[in-house]
Amino acid sequence: MPAPSAPDGPPGPGGEHYFSTSPTSGSRPDLVRLTLPDLTLDLTTDRGVFSPTRIDPGTKLLLDEIRGRTPEVGHRRRVLVDLGCGYGAIAVVLASRHPDDHVLAVDVNERARDLCAANAERLDLDVEVCAPQDVAGSLRIDHLVSNPPIRIGKQALRALLAEWLDRLDDRGCAHLVVRRQLGADSLAAWLVERGHAVERLRSRQGYRVLEIGPKHP
Repeated sequence: MPAPSAPDGPPGPGGEHYFSTSPTSGSRPDLVRLTLPDLTLDLTTDRGVFSPTRIDPGTKLLLDEIRGRTPEVGHRRRVLVDLGCGYGAIAVVLASRHPDDHVLAVDVNERARDLCAANAERLDLDVEVCAPQDVAGSLRIDHLVSNPPIRIGKQALRALLAEWLDRLDDRGCAHLVVRRQLGADSLAAWLVERGHAVERLRSRQGYRVLEIGPKHP
């Protein structure tokens, strides 16, 4: 989730980042098309959010790779989380592929949350959108999917991931996409040190797609 001007570019106007809580950059709505082997979706975007002019290639790679990888948990409704949802590319794909499950889209950026909610509503998809602090601490997650905000810094990123990965159900898993040049391999090593099973599912165009199991002692 890099900056508003380009998928991996500098901050937007006034030094604003896509992980700002309340973007102040002027609104400039746009439309991007997400094309996958099983879906084609048009999404409304805007300035002040991640990758507003195109679907980020890492996100697209992640969505290609996770098809069919949501854990089976029996007959109950699964909880699927898009962490750092932006305008909702991951969330709406999860909801389209798994209409009987509970899809939760989480972001600190209020403009991103509004866009995600509007995109889901326009596509007639059931997505709950909320800020991180509004998610119950007791939530257990079956599938966490994220193109995480690497540019918040290593310590903040690790704290964020630790908080959410610790909510994985015993049969759950997470899928992350991270650029190799931005520390994908060191992040994977840190996750292993925390007690997670980590598998590299795909490497392409400088991105790594990681599959992460729940933490074990």
